[in-house]
Amino acid sequence: MPKPIILILCTGNSCRSQMAEGLLRAAAGDSMIVHSAGSKPAGRIHPRAIAAMAELGLDISGQRSKSLDEFLGQPIDVVITVCANADAACPAFPGKVRRYHWGFDDPGHTVGTEEEITAHFRQVRDLMNTVFSAFAAGYALRG
Repeated sequence: MPKPIILILCTGNSCRSQMAEGLLRAAAGDSMIVHSAGSKPAGRIHPRAIAAMAELGLDISGQRSKSLDEFLGQPIDVVITVCANADAACPAFPGKVRRYHWGFDDPGHTVGTEEEITAHFRQVRDLMNTVFSAFAAGYALRG
């Protein structure tokens, strides 16, 4: 059976979708192929997202910010949007594609002290970790 191809979308593809990509890859192991992209990619991964993931022992520094356009016309089994803007901008993919929307705060727009900003990145990361770990486990059970 081929591995399902998962595409995680947000607007900038610099924080939330990048963290989600790393978390789902870690949770799913080699049972699925995971990508992320943005409707308006920032062209970089937010350094605080890289740091927050490193705290869990996950290195996302080798990932890159990608455009949603790179995936149009490719086979996709599941599309997961992690922000409302991406959910609204998400095009239809051909074939039988499951779509999920799980909105998360954008920690990249947090204002405050260094400690408050870092805490918000951790909070979003931890919530995403719970959601994407459960998704991977549930998908494996359906297998």
